[in-house]
Amino acid sequence: MKKKIKSFLALSSGAAFIFSLFVAFTSPQEPWEVPAKYKTMENEYPGEDVDGIGEELYKKHCRSCHGKEGYGDGNKAAELETEMRDLTLEEVLEQTDGELYYKSFIGRDEMPNFEKKIGDEEDRWMVINYIRTLE
Repeated sequence: MKKKIKSFLALSSGAAFIFSLFVAFTSPQEPWEVPAKYKTMENEYPGEDVDGIGEELYKKHCRSCHGKEGYGDGNKAAELETEMRDLTLEEVLEQTDGELYYKSFIGRDEMPNFEKKIGDEEDRWMVINYIRTLE
């Protein structure tokens, strides 16, 4: 009888875990409302991540959630309620530099504001340039 109860509890726990993963990975995210001024904002430093500044800042501030390669699989991603965005997806990379800037530095909900942590405007654009290199 004890074996049946233990088996039932193990199966129930497993089913609950799988269900929670399903809910976590299929829950729709609210769309970002990006202000018009950011949608049309021009990257003042388009092109390359000069001197690897963007990559270093990404490693310092973004990698823990978005992951080493930008897939949304960072070590802190599982702790968040919000589904972590895969930065290599076409739907992300199709956005304007200004939209990426707004989402990356202004943030919302669990995505923190990085305006003070990355205060230099050129450095911020280097992060955007680096994100565009992720595959």
